[in-house]
Amino acid sequence: MLRHEFQPGKLIAGLSLAIAGTIYAGDAGGAWETPWFVVIPLVTAGLCLASAAAFLTHMIRRRRSARRDQTPKELKEPA
Repeated sequence: MLRHEFQPGKLIAGLSLAIAGTIYAGDAGGAWETPWFVVIPLVTAGLCLASAAAFLTHMIRRRRSARRDQTPKELKEPA
């Protein structure tokens, strides 16, 4: 299996949508009664949190790759 990078933004978005789906499935199955407007703030907050996590992950990875690409001055100039 090929390895890939961990993306916490997608994880958070998926979890929030899975929770919203579980809430609606429980309502449809008769386990409990959920008003229609309950899921809207849940999905909105989940997507906002996911975008913040994705942005933070992007900035951290960009900074690490820039730091990794730099070489010390003594390696650039021959002695």
